[in-house]
Amino acid sequence: MRLRYIIVLVLVVGLLATACSEGDASDLDVQTTTTTVGAEAVDETTSTTQVVSGERFIVQDGDVVEVHYIGTLDDGSQFDSSRDRDVPFSFTVGTGQVISGFDEAVRGGEVGDVRTVRIEPENAYGEWSEEKLVVVPFNPEQGDVEVGDEVFLTNGQPAIVTEVTAETVTLDTNHRLAGEALTFEIEILAITRG
Repeated sequence: MRLRYIIVLVLVVGLLATACSEGDASDLDVQTTTTTVGAEAVDETTSTTQVVSGERFIVQDGDVVEVHYIGTLDDGSQFDSSRDRDVPFSFTVGTGQVISGFDEAVRGGEVGDVRTVRIEPENAYGEWSEEKLVVVPFNPEQGDVEVGDEVFLTNGQPAIVTEVTAETVTLDTNHRLAGEALTFEIEILAITRG
């Protein structure tokens, strides 16, 4: 009698284990997890992250990501920081909204990842180019211009005055970070997939 009871018990446990493992496998197909992140004027904002086949999805082209970053130059000086502004930065990956090296730095990441990447000039703002120096006639009616002044061309592009003579003004239209390797510490706060 006791042997029959043990055999029935083993069969019941085996059937329950099989039923549970089949249910777990189907539950892993798509699950949803919520991650809470800080926002500008709101105490908390939620962002949804999916789990597919038991794995969290990773950043890919077309995703909108929200990050905090700190950007520094090779000499250690900081040129920008979303953390200092206390406002996360959002952009759509792979659409040209940011420099290509920044896109590449977040691809493959997950919410919570903190990455430090060094981006060479060709994947940042390009190499400094003498071809981007523009010489324009000096116009005394436009006021006093001095070397180092930032001015804006008629198309809105910023330029730095590099030389002033009685007849001409030389403007550098290279991006201010052209020729610089940039190091970013990036924290991925949220991923939104459309």
